[in-house]
Amino acid sequence: MNLIAQIRESRITSTVAKLFMVAAVLGVYTTENVSATDTVNPAIAAARDLSGAFRAATGEVMDAVVAIESRKEEQSATQDQGLPKGENPFKGTPFEDLFNEGRRQQQAVPHRSQTGIGSGVLIHKSGLILTNNHVVDGADHVIVRLHDGREFKAVDVKTDPKTDIAIVRIESDTDFPFAKLGDSDVVEIGDWVLALGQPFGLESTVTAGIISAKHRGIGIAARENFLQTDAAINPGNSGGPLVNLDGKVIGINTAISSSGGGNDGIGFAIPVNMVKWVGKQLVADGKVRRAYLGVGIQPVTAELAKQFHVGPRTGVLINQVHADTPAEKAGLQSGDVIVEFSGKAITDPRELQLLVESADMEKSHSLKVIRDGKSIELSLRPEVLPEDLSAATPTPKDAESDQLEELGLAVQELTPEIATQLGLEGIEGVLIADVRDGSPAQREGLEPGNVITHVNRQQINSKNKLMSELKSDTDEEGVLLFVRTNMGSRYVVLKS
Repeated sequence: MNLIAQIRESRITSTVAKLFMVAAVLGVYTTENVSATDTVNPAIAAARDLSGAFRAATGEVMDAVVAIESRKEEQSATQDQGLPKGENPFKGTPFEDLFNEGRRQQQAVPHRSQTGIGSGVLIHKSGLILTNNHVVDGADHVIVRLHDGREFKAVDVKTDPKTDIAIVRIESDTDFPFAKLGDSDVVEIGDWVLALGQPFGLESTVTAGIISAKHRGIGIAARENFLQTDAAINPGNSGGPLVNLDGKVIGINTAISSSGGGNDGIGFAIPVNMVKWVGKQLVADGKVRRAYLGVGIQPVTAELAKQFHVGPRTGVLINQVHADTPAEKAGLQSGDVIVEFSGKAITDPRELQLLVESADMEKSHSLKVIRDGKSIELSLRPEVLPEDLSAATPTPKDAESDQLEELGLAVQELTPEIATQLGLEGIEGVLIADVRDGSPAQREGLEPGNVITHVNRQQINSKNKLMSELKSDTDEEGVLLFVRTNMGSRYVVLKS
């Protein structure tokens, strides 16, 4: 190649290089423009792949995400001013015009309407929508706005307050877009997820994050087994879907833990498998049938684990068996530790409760329990939870337990079987089941497994007697407890 040809080639190469530099600055240069011999930073390629996955997952579900407006009509307090009905009683008097003006003002006052905004997701072409109970609770009218702008008035709303799940139905002559439901049992901590909804009324919003934890209970619903995520969830996101990278719904956004009311990176979603179980029954029957055992249960703390010969956080301790219940028929006893239900390991009371409630009532289920340090197998046939038993079951917010909450105590009846297991055979009192961190009880060194035998020097043998004696407590003097363990006894003064 002669010198002139080399110069020309050099100029062309230089010119092409400059053009590529300009194209890159203008954003025109992409991986599609790169020749086979050029390379792309692997980290950037991976990031682009993740962005593509986010776009694909969003595209799968976005058209099915809806905004839900809940309207509650409220009669204005000033609307009825107490004016007489019928003909003007002041006709022909100086008060005639004054009365007519008052009646005109009364008729002009409109009804006031309270409005709430939430989210939901279509799950069937017929118009079935999943959302939260608290999004539609108490609403006189529920308005659904689709991604394409169409609005529909809900023709049916069915709810399950215990799980905060609701099914809303809308109707149309044409099929609706809908999202596919995934499997929340296979979701793992660290998995990427997207949260969709209408935060602060901003429609069609998508945020990304990971699954931060599973099996969370935060005390906002009677039945909880939340997925925790750091995908941004804000007011208005409630009822919207949490989806995986396949664009399948694996949860329904429900709550946030926040100091200021906005996103702090801790959000919660109801697992879709729980939603499926509840939603199927709501659609079919309008209510949820739950199975039950008929026992009183408590966590197995490290202290109790030593006494009952199981590992910490292994199983659930039975402290009471109710008469004529599935538990009694199966042969369960106070002091038993349930470690497996229907082949699934148990680690805490909430887990056992959820497994039992959703158990098939048409067949028997295996129970593995530890009794007196030995493993035994039982068979149990669940039954429908009676409504009266459900209504009588106390919740953590019962007024009766207010004083105990202030002291930081949770207590259970002490049965002879449990007393024997604790090395306190023949002792009467009330068993401390749990002690809240930072509470007066914890500061005084009380622990689960301790037994309260006296309150204010009065002997107690039941929870009712304990509550009766606590009522005599004064803020200044506090309450005097006499506590027994297998290591000894002592007096403790607690001030709430």
